[in-house]
Amino acid sequence: MSMPFGYVSPEQEMRDKADFARKGIARGRSVVVLQYENGILFVAPNASRALHKISEIYDRIGFAAVGKYNEFEALRLGGIRYADINGYTYDRSDVTARGLANLYAQSLGMVFTESRKPYEVEIVVAEVGDGPEDDQIYRLTFDGSVADEHGFVAMGGVADAVAGRLKDRFREGMALPEALDAALAALTEPGGERPPVSQLEVAVLDRTRYHRKFQRLTGPRLERLIAEGGSGRPAPTGEPPAEGGADTPATAPEGDIDTGSES
Repeated sequence: MSMPFGYVSPEQEMRDKADFARKGIARGRSVVVLQYENGILFVAPNASRALHKISEIYDRIGFAAVGKYNEFEALRLGGIRYADINGYTYDRSDVTARGLANLYAQSLGMVFTESRKPYEVEIVVAEVGDGPEDDQIYRLTFDGSVADEHGFVAMGGVADAVAGRLKDRFREGMALPEALDAALAALTEPGGERPPVSQLEVAVLDRTRYHRKFQRLTGPRLERLIAEGGSGRPAPTGEPPAEGGADTPATAPEGDIDTGSES
């Protein structure tokens, strides 16, 4: 029996979709997510001050993405709605990175199999725990595949090369300046210049903070951390508690707290 004109086998269609998505993701700059002594660090070269690759999802959960902005922004907003509804309906502790990863895996898998065009995105959902052994980092690809990562992950751009350089510098229990220096070294091509502070997007999930763990690092504080990491000076083990006792939320005059309202 002859095949109808224009017939494409399911296997070939899936391969074509996967190649299309990989090419789109590779055109972007890489993003690095790694553990440090007090939590999880996110670093992304990003010249835009309006379009974020790194964002807060919930109290202990952060989100990082590469690829097409409108597609991963839709996923981010969907994750926030899921977290808010479940946290309000049940309990805030019921909102987990694992649950969000499962939600994103279903959404990405459905788009990949049922739509003509797959999402050109790759995302990381990370949750900081009470100790390093409780941290969770999940990497999701365009087809809905989920990988439980440990220590660090690089995605987008030349991810394999970035991951290789990061593997050479990464060690468990690094202080924040050292972890930031390792991330920047991995994101920089050999012999190339590191991006200026104004073109970096950096954030942490800091387990020592009260309640909301997500914090953006910008301006003088980020410059100081980069200088400390480059000079090899020891870094402080944690920020001093805010005035008013242990139950008072920490403030960050030199870093921005993500309110969740930014696009």
